[in-house]
Amino acid sequence: MRLSDLRGRHVAVWGAGREGRAAVTAIAAHGPAGLVVVDDSANFLTLPWDGPLAAAPLVTGEEGFERLAAADVVVRSPGVPNTHPWMVELRRRSVPVTQGSALWMADHADRTVGVTGSKGKSTTSSLISHLLTAMDRPNVFGGNIGVPLLDLPEAELYVLELSSYQCSDLTDSPRVAVVTALFPEHLDAHGGEREYYRDKLNLIAHGPHAVVVNGADPRLAAELGDRAAVRVGSPDTTHVATGPDGTQWFHLRDTPLFPRAVLPLVGRHNEGNLCVALAVLDALGVDVVARKDSLAVAVAEFQGLAHRLTEIADPSGLTFVDDTLATSPYAAMHAIDAYEGRPLTVIVGGADRGLDYSPLRAHLAGREITVIGVPDSGPRIVEALSGLPSVRTELADDLVAAVGLSRKLTPAGGVVLLSPAAPSYGRFRNFEHRSEVFAQAVADTAR
Repeated sequence: MRLSDLRGRHVAVWGAGREGRAAVTAIAAHGPAGLVVVDDSANFLTLPWDGPLAAAPLVTGEEGFERLAAADVVVRSPGVPNTHPWMVELRRRSVPVTQGSALWMADHADRTVGVTGSKGKSTTSSLISHLLTAMDRPNVFGGNIGVPLLDLPEAELYVLELSSYQCSDLTDSPRVAVVTALFPEHLDAHGGEREYYRDKLNLIAHGPHAVVVNGADPRLAAELGDRAAVRVGSPDTTHVATGPDGTQWFHLRDTPLFPRAVLPLVGRHNEGNLCVALAVLDALGVDVVARKDSLAVAVAEFQGLAHRLTEIADPSGLTFVDDTLATSPYAAMHAIDAYEGRPLTVIVGGADRGLDYSPLRAHLAGREITVIGVPDSGPRIVEALSGLPSVRTELADDLVAAVGLSRKLTPAGGVVLLSPAAPSYGRFRNFEHRSEVFAQAVADTAR
């Protein structure tokens, strides 16, 4: 379904936030027979609904469902979960439901690189956009980074970070579809693990020209089966191996490109992210080998994203690391691996979504590490780690107290890693607020 298909139809936009506003503006320009906006959120905190937006009346409360059910097409915001009771009923009644992301993709798929994944999609999509620009391939970067697709300007090439929610309603795949990792996440919104994988991999289900995936991810490999894809990390594509000077280098097939040391990001998972990005450039026709020196310069200049393994300088000699966007046990495991070989204290805990922390327990078995749990899920995570002989566990009343405790428990030259394995909401306004509190606590406790 395209935006132009909404002409002369009765359309209900579900959600009055950033995505809903973008949808109203875009749909109104195509002449629908009727346009209404429904906001069922318990905390009605949207900005004033006025100006051009007022042409689409805003309906709240229980009346909203009747307006949705009466529409020819419902355009939901990504934040509306598949498990919402109204969604279940709309589908039972066979009411067509789509998203602004799907409407946009129908008109722009052939000019788009779409990146999703349970981990690494933000860094990988940023790397792709950055490297394409350096290779004289200007592009517009958007998607899940906070810019609704329907607000993007016209361009010859797009690089999009796409969440599982945005992928779920797509009926067109981007020209190059990328999947960085796959592990259980957001199960409450999708209805279960199988449903989450289905919605995530819907990105590659509608005829992309090329599919690029992290070949080192066993769960992703299992879900892909025998589907055609460039599986990075193997000798026949982009990978890391010993180079001409005896150190680790990035390679394209059997050709060394540049040393691993050029990449300023820590962790094996970030090596994989760059391998994926290089494979995407190759798929788009960039001569990666011929331009390897320019690519090395661009890689060296890449700035890591905020709140992802962001190191904070401290006069004590300890390294404090903000990885607040690690909201699952699997993401925290990647962060822990990035500092392997150094004394490590990890601060975990946040909103409790009932996640299974047994994978984290298995990952830490045999490792010497200190784990400090903070509310709300911290005590449950610490309990899941009980009995591991080399894992020291402590509880703190809050994040500030945890930072103070970490200074006492972490040996000189060690790392204090905020990698919560849980979302920020509840105790904090959002993940930025959690990062601010962490950074301030580090500054306040410095001596």
